[in-house]
Amino acid sequence: MSETPFDVLVIGGGVNGTGIARDAAGRGLSVLLCEKGDLAGATSSASTKLIHGGLRYLEYFDFRLVRESLLEREILLDLAPHIIWPLRFILPCKKGRRPSWMIAIGLWLYDRLGPRRRLPPSQRISLAGAIEGAPLGDDLSAGFAYSDCWVDDARLVALNALDARERGAIIQTRTACVSAARERGLWVAVLQNCLDGTESKVEARALVNAAGPWAGTFLNGVGGRDAGERLRLVRGSHIVVPRLYAGNHAYTFQNTDKRIVFALPYERDFTLIGTTEAPFEGDPDAVAISGDEAAYLCRAASAYFKAPVKPEQIIHSFSGVRPLYNDRAANASAITRDYVLDCAAPPGMAPILSVFGGKITTYRRLAERALSILAPSLTPPRPAPWTGSAPLPGGDIDAGDFERFQRTFHDENPWLPPTTARRLARAYGTRAAAVLGGAKSLADLGADFGAGLSQAEIDYLIDKEWARTAEDVLWRRSKLGLHMSAAQRARVEDYFSSLPGFPPRSIPPRSDPTKV
Repeated sequence: MSETPFDVLVIGGGVNGTGIARDAAGRGLSVLLCEKGDLAGATSSASTKLIHGGLRYLEYFDFRLVRESLLEREILLDLAPHIIWPLRFILPCKKGRRPSWMIAIGLWLYDRLGPRRRLPPSQRISLAGAIEGAPLGDDLSAGFAYSDCWVDDARLVALNALDARERGAIIQTRTACVSAARERGLWVAVLQNCLDGTESKVEARALVNAAGPWAGTFLNGVGGRDAGERLRLVRGSHIVVPRLYAGNHAYTFQNTDKRIVFALPYERDFTLIGTTEAPFEGDPDAVAISGDEAAYLCRAASAYFKAPVKPEQIIHSFSGVRPLYNDRAANASAITRDYVLDCAAPPGMAPILSVFGGKITTYRRLAERALSILAPSLTPPRPAPWTGSAPLPGGDIDAGDFERFQRTFHDENPWLPPTTARRLARAYGTRAAAVLGGAKSLADLGADFGAGLSQAEIDYLIDKEWARTAEDVLWRRSKLGLHMSAAQRARVEDYFSSLPGFPPRSIPPRSDPTKV
């Protein structure tokens, strides 16, 4: 901690909080970020894992958000080609859903509202006899193809936090802000270590409330300001089943309720299906998929796939609470995915900026706007935006050519199994060599926990990426929990439990596979 006031105290270690911390640190501001759990421990690791413009938002005439999202899609693809990559979507035409002429107009707009330097344009396609049509019902003979991007959402958060720290920010996980008050023109906050209960006091010139689903609660209980009804909490749930089809493409399915459900290739051996949108009340820490949601997703997918998707096929599920800005829309699907930045800065008093709403695609632009709002109160040494051209850690891949980089990485480490080499290249990019730490054989990596997870990688994640529990490693920094047996996951738990000063063993983790 610093004896002098921080410029910015950020509450919340999700994508918006870490994005703001990174931007602020890169402008030369002193930054402290505290997160009561793990980085991306809630909403930011429970997304559909897409960097996209939001095709369906065109129906609500939200052209500004779609354009901004499409612009960000291109920027983020350049900044992190290891964890973000193009994904082709197949949208089958089905009787009783939106007519093909309407889809064609929407895709025409989608192609033109933002740039597409790397992504191919949309097109009409025939599904008959094509690999894309093979797993689909016989009534689906035509459709459209369009492009967006996939993102490893939890790693996006971790890399923003890592870059923020390397630019001078202090990142404290398992640390809650339990009180904050204005004193002498500053924010004075009390932070509590969530593991041992110890408290510390810090001062800051500005307070950023990026607490996601807890933003309203924080503002009411800690920030000393009435949040009113600015947030609508919506639960989004996903299911994971064994891989349903060949190919690296995704599907966009129109449901009878006019909602969209995606089926996506996931972690090599699986298919991810989501998402739902249900009003949520209660503790976001306790969010979980309901039986009705699981059945809904199975029905939606079964309406398109030849082979029905059944609840008993579900091997994993995850849910998150989306903190959407309350625009008074009649139903959850129609609520805007845009963000609102609310700043209260009475004359002579330290500002508090609260983040309401938003989507993972626009987090970087949101951070830029947040800093432009705070700038008059902080006078940063480097006021100009900078994050649009600075790669995230590991993203400085020559010409953004991940496939060439991955081949070179494997050629330099031929002793690594190909699947492990590719996973490490994907997760860490140009920093994958640092994970290996000079190893020349599998034995050099220490204990083998299964699915390619080594002691060396766990130690790297502990040292560099704030991993403190098996859940952090198995379900956020990676998704290796999907590929491991219960016994293998338990060994990872045992390893963490053996380390001095680490949290006690906790089974099951919140995001571990559950039966629905």
